[in-house]
Amino acid sequence: MDERRIDTLWSHVHALSILGTLGSYTAAAQRLGLSKAAMSQRIAELERAAGVPLVLRTTRSVRLTEAGQRLADATAGAFDTIATAFSGVRDLAEQPRGRLRITAPVALARQQLVPRLPDFLRAHPEVRVELDLSDRLVPLAQEGFDLAIRHTHAPPETHVAWALCETRSLLVASRAYLRRRGTPATPDDLAAHDCLHYLRPGDTPTWTLGDEQGQERTVPVAGPFAANNSEALREAALRGLGIALLPDFSAQAALREGRLLPVLPGWRPVGNYGSHLWAIRPYSPYVPRAVQALVGWLREALAEGFAA
Repeated sequence: MDERRIDTLWSHVHALSILGTLGSYTAAAQRLGLSKAAMSQRIAELERAAGVPLVLRTTRSVRLTEAGQRLADATAGAFDTIATAFSGVRDLAEQPRGRLRITAPVALARQQLVPRLPDFLRAHPEVRVELDLSDRLVPLAQEGFDLAIRHTHAPPETHVAWALCETRSLLVASRAYLRRRGTPATPDDLAAHDCLHYLRPGDTPTWTLGDEQGQERTVPVAGPFAANNSEALREAALRGLGIALLPDFSAQAALREGRLLPVLPGWRPVGNYGSHLWAIRPYSPYVPRAVQALVGWLREALAEGFAA
């Protein structure tokens, strides 16, 4: 093969790498902005040029052959370098620009990110945001995300991370529930109440609470409803189903409006949710200007308190 022919195939090699990562012609074509037919044509042309099969296709899956994986692995670093260099050149422009793919938990995104993003986008008209709402912890680099917002105690050490703000957990209930069942005076009283807990498969539901003197009490809890989404727990509490343990970003609007009341305010729930909101991204030597702008914006916006 002559050198000119090789030069026409670099985009095809990149397509092969994306296909190997995503394991789907449809997903790879969407990532690259191609039709599925164009994606298949690129792989077919690359295989003809290489003289060996690069992709194994079955009715259920797509994966690279040994030769295909070797080619993808050998060129991955080069394409990463190109992407980083291009991002650096593009960011020489005065304004942040380009597409930002973000993933965030459903309740946090709906209640706190979506209300704030319009102001950010108006301030940065050349940035486009694609927001994935999911409680699934997605692999950022593999699925092509630029940034993830996480509610946790500590971010993974393999990622770049920025602390956005502190959070705390709260026990809350509706006025109607407390009139009907009474108000707990101690953590032990929770055992006699309907408690709405965050659903974690395989866990025995318990709540741990600490007081100002450093004492901690762990109590078993049970109730008519559990969910793996704090927004769902808040709605159940608003309708009088029981006492809910919520992160402050889910509870504060209803507390301000008097639709929920604090329960055991002298005791602070420990360990059920994260202590901070974090922005994280896969490690790279260069952080795009649009990512920097969004992280700075969120830090300032969240410092003002959580939105209603």
